[in-house]
Amino acid sequence: MKSSDIPKFGEPIQNQTIAVGREAVFSCVVDNLQTYKIAWLKVDSQTILSIQTHIITKNHRMTVSHVENRAWVLRIRDVKETDKGWYMCQINTDPMKNQVGYLNVVVPPDILDYPTSTDMVVREGSNVTLKCAARGSPQPTIIWRREGGEPIALTGQREAAVSSFNGSILSISRVNRLHMGAYLCIASNGIPPSVSKRVMLIVHFPPMLMIQNQLVGSAIGQKITLECQSEAYPKSINYWMKNETIITKGKRFEPIELENAYKVIMKLTINSVSQNDFGAYRCVSKNSLGDTDGTIKLYHIPQATLQTTLPPTTTTSRAVTTTTAAHPNMIDKMSNYKSNDDYLILKNVGATPGNRNIDSRDRGIMIALNFHFFFLFFHNFFLNSIHL
Repeated sequence: MKSSDIPKFGEPIQNQTIAVGREAVFSCVVDNLQTYKIAWLKVDSQTILSIQTHIITKNHRMTVSHVENRAWVLRIRDVKETDKGWYMCQINTDPMKNQVGYLNVVVPPDILDYPTSTDMVVREGSNVTLKCAARGSPQPTIIWRREGGEPIALTGQREAAVSSFNGSILSISRVNRLHMGAYLCIASNGIPPSVSKRVMLIVHFPPMLMIQNQLVGSAIGQKITLECQSEAYPKSINYWMKNETIITKGKRFEPIELENAYKVIMKLTINSVSQNDFGAYRCVSKNSLGDTDGTIKLYHIPQATLQTTLPPTTTTSRAVTTTTAAHPNMIDKMSNYKSNDDYLILKNVGATPGNRNIDSRDRGIMIALNFHFFFLFFHNFFLNSIHL
């Protein structure tokens, strides 16, 4: 037989990379087949799959078709991981001719329920280990991120925080309340889609209070709001007390709470403060791990009035200053006027000569008082000089 009469392969078999569940197609092109036969085999298991278009294997997912009288096409539907391997197209010549193609089956990542961590509850200050296990082909890589985009502080210190962590095991030492939240274990291997699992880290700690203003002043009839900030988890029970009595919402008292995760802003609004409202108020926070309280003192600020005999004054925003030196006789004579009404007005508004932390209305009062004091002083000094 002439060599030109012998069957030969028209082109090589192309290797295939197919995602699990898809269809794989191998094409074996043969020229001048004549009466010879074509067979497909699975090399790894030495299994005959087909002869011509007749399927020998019991795998119903495989078919063979003859296309354009020269191509023998093997199709594998719903590819599984076990289909991975070498496939041979064989011509039963003597000697036998064959060529092979490789099927690589890739698998998108899948996170395993075990030993991946579930939601965790820990006490503040303890060490935490979060685990994530995934499978796929190729083997997936794992990245940890926080759901809200917050940095991950691995050692409990912000200086050591990272935006993400690569690895299946995430360890955090000395966990604190800032670590509380959702963590995402993200598995990917280049085969879409990537998958993730959400692990909630809950940190328990007893209540703590922060009070910005522990001393609050109010005039009678004024509307005033007291404020405490509480942090606690599990969620705390919060309330206000005065004279060992719990304050409830009513016409004059309005306690409200503004919650944000483990933080609570406690506000107590007193409408039209009366004389009986002055005193100490306690904000109390309790949960199953402990309790704490803080005190805010509400004190009376008198409403000052000017004497009608005082000359008119002009209020300015400039700081009020007084002379830094005075004759001893001047000091003695000025002390004679400490009991008059003008001095009491100055004392009640909480200002003293030289005090720069007063408002513009008080500055006007002080200018008038200083003028009044010096007028009386020089008047007395002049009378004493005549008697001498």
